[in-house]
Amino acid sequence: MSQRWSPRSWRDKVVTQQPIYQDPEALDDVLARLRSLPTLVTSWEVESLKAQLAEVARGDRFVLQGGDCSESFSDCNSEVITAKLKILLQMSLILVYGCKKRVIRVGRFAGQYAKPRSLDTESRGEETLPSYRGDLINRSAFTAADRNPDPELLIEGYERAAMTLNFIRALTAGGFADLHHPDYWDLNFVSHSAQAEEYHAMVATITDSIRFLETVTGSELSDIGRADVFASHEGLLLPYEEAQTRQVPRRSGWYDLTTHFPWIGNRTRDIDGAHVEFFRGIANPIGVKIGGQITPDELVRLAEVLNPDREPGRLTLIHRFGADEIGSGLPPLIEAIKKSEQVVVWMCDPMHGNTETTPDGLKTRHFDNILRELDEAFTLHCQAGTWLGGVHFEMTGENVTECLGGARGLSPDDLKQTYKSQVDPRLNYEQALEMALLIARRMDG
Repeated sequence: MSQRWSPRSWRDKVVTQQPIYQDPEALDDVLARLRSLPTLVTSWEVESLKAQLAEVARGDRFVLQGGDCSESFSDCNSEVITAKLKILLQMSLILVYGCKKRVIRVGRFAGQYAKPRSLDTESRGEETLPSYRGDLINRSAFTAADRNPDPELLIEGYERAAMTLNFIRALTAGGFADLHHPDYWDLNFVSHSAQAEEYHAMVATITDSIRFLETVTGSELSDIGRADVFASHEGLLLPYEEAQTRQVPRRSGWYDLTTHFPWIGNRTRDIDGAHVEFFRGIANPIGVKIGGQITPDELVRLAEVLNPDREPGRLTLIHRFGADEIGSGLPPLIEAIKKSEQVVVWMCDPMHGNTETTPDGLKTRHFDNILRELDEAFTLHCQAGTWLGGVHFEMTGENVTECLGGARGLSPDDLKQTYKSQVDPRLNYEQALEMALLIARRMDG
């Protein structure tokens, strides 16, 4: 691979999972406007996250990454955003309690508007139209006008991401994340969830400890009054990412400032492809989804391209195998990375390898399979002497019924009650909380 890089050098590579715009001039006009707009995040926020991820690589921190499989523009409202933040804060508090380490909160929000698709087109009856690729690209309604990729949606996506980030920053800086008041984070599960009593007992222990320390020291612990929350999304639509990639004063290199933590999907991690070419040149910490299709040699070569200087915190490997495959698929990859002396963060995505379809045609995942893969990941990393530094969930703060099982034992018939996702099924707030409690017990054991 050539060592010469620019934000546009990906255009000389084979690119996949990109829409075909019918009016290239309209697309160029939109991209020019995006290049002139302020960036969505800052380089010092990006560098702060990278430094914290370097601590994860050393085994000193843990990462919780979670949020929607694919955001919709309609999710840009205060109630939905607040619910996402609440469940992220609740889960991180539980994990801090369990693993006895500081937890980095990374939300799949403020930009997760594009999704890869298995097929470029969708057929219903005798009509065939472009597949729905997320609100950043086209619309979900099955009409020719809605499915035609629209460049103006890039501007709308930028605006929605900006509003989401602004609201989250205001909440976290304004005291919403204050550990003195975890009651701010309560969702409606309190009255009926099987996990509510355990969660509130844990919160009571933590707040009592805080009060004790403040009484002893005679001063308030001001550092626990706010929390960093970073944004992430799959860097799928490369023209959008390129348009917000900038050089900044007093720092070397280029930053993709659409988000703090972009990742490459399992479908677009071709070493010689356009996505790897783009990602290898940006200074952000980056993630790569890996599964059963990748060989140990290929993974080492990919790591060398994306992290040639072996910079701690730069590269996160997010493995997604499925509960039945992780036992045979993960150990050779761990061993290969260890031998290569790469410094990486290992993260488990137990969602994507466990997708199944009900007899009625609904995509779903079973809570028990998600937990089984995650539990096996902890065991395998422990046996290999490596640190499983994070988890990656598709989840929501809403009371949806999209994944089977959990404390309430959702059945296939229950899924029809509140199935909202247009792409992949998510853990609801109760299942996500239960998952965090089970992880905390595992790490505390």
